Amino acid sequence: MSGTNTGTALRTERFSPGFTDADPKAPDEPTSNWLEAVNLGFHDARWDPKHLAPIVQAYQADGRMLTGVYDDAAPEHAWNPKAPVATYASMSHDLNAGAGLLPAHQVTSVTVRPTHRRQGILTGMITGDLRRAKKEGFAVASLYASEAVIYGRYGFGAATSEADIEVDVRGRLELRTAPSGATAVADLAGMEKLAPEIFQRHLEATRGALGRQAGYAKRAAGLWGDLPEEQKEVRAAVHYDAAGTPDGYVTYRFLPWETEPHTLKVLDLVAVDDTARLELWRYLGSIDLVEKITASAPVSDPLPWALADRRRYRITGVEDALWLRALDPAAMLLARGFESDGNLVVGVTDPLGLADGRWLLQVSSGAAVLTGLGHEEPEGIPAVEVDATAFASLYLGGVPASMLAASGGIRGSVEAVEALGRLFDVVRAPYCSTHF
Repeated sequence: MSGTNTGTALRTERFSPGFTDADPKAPDEPTSNWLEAVNLGFHDARWDPKHLAPIVQAYQADGRMLTGVYDDAAPEHAWNPKAPVATYASMSHDLNAGAGLLPAHQVTSVTVRPTHRRQGILTGMITGDLRRAKKEGFAVASLYASEAVIYGRYGFGAATSEADIEVDVRGRLELRTAPSGATAVADLAGMEKLAPEIFQRHLEATRGALGRQAGYAKRAAGLWGDLPEEQKEVRAAVHYDAAGTPDGYVTYRFLPWETEPHTLKVLDLVAVDDTARLELWRYLGSIDLVEKITASAPVSDPLPWALADRRRYRITGVEDALWLRALDPAAMLLARGFESDGNLVVGVTDPLGLADGRWLLQVSSGAAVLTGLGHEEPEGIPAVEVDATAFASLYLGGVPASMLAASGGIRGSVEAVEALGRLFDVVRAPYCSTHF
């Protein structure tokens, strides 16, 4: 455990989740108190002691580091003076940037008690963690934002979006595509091993996909739900390609019979390609006694276009999903896959000083060559200046350059912004189904 003192009654500690020496199934006091503080911040119920051990084991498997800010001057009658008044956690998984996998620093479990706001606690946790991540060699940081207004001022930008959908399956679901491969109801006992294997192939094939934490495999096997306990209502199906190789899976549950219309909720659908995705939907749409299916889906979902009646498919909402933050724009650009070629001068401005720089970006056959620049202007090559937040949103291709320019995050001539758009636009919007 490492700690710092702010010079006031507030104290910051950073530590790995762990267990007591006396009982390998009992989380140690710092870990237990930290977990309770997170639940307080997100309005979740207090932990049942039987759930703590599997949570801590999963955190250890993820390689999470926990940060707590403690008030050593808590008044009499204050709730658990040993629990932190602010929490923060980090871990790392691979991000598909288009040309390969890029290790991404992940930020999660960020809370500050209302009694301790406006004291610079959040700024201190985030800026300190981002500087540490950059020093450790991470090119990009990521998070899911519980409140969209907070993280832009720290250089994070929304990079992918996700749709909530409803599909009317009364009378079965008819697809225009010819059936391919085979789908089978899965033995849940094998899903804890199989689901990560399929997801790894999805990760390697999908721009914007992010590696998953340990709890996802538990949920795929019906061992976990919102709590780490068996979910007897969960079912699963696996799709096999023409060679008999598993290339997609779906987990789902039927909502109570009192729900009208009778509804099936998709919990997770992972596919290596569009064929597997559509075949899993063919299976879902053939389940008896179901009238509606709810699910999350990519904004570039092929399903409505594959339906014989596309009006059965309804988008009920679209929300930002993965947020990114540049720590090393040069490394990010070299790891990015480009779908068009061209030359451009790209400057990134960052109020926190983590991602400032200016480069000549030359893309040929989808691969980038980068040259660091000072104040020189390469002759005949358009130039743009991009805020760190806009760069994060632009990076995966989820937000058009023209839109970011219209909102003030990108500055340059009309021709330069158009050149930026040609370089960064992608045929298929990035998709991230990993929540953390």
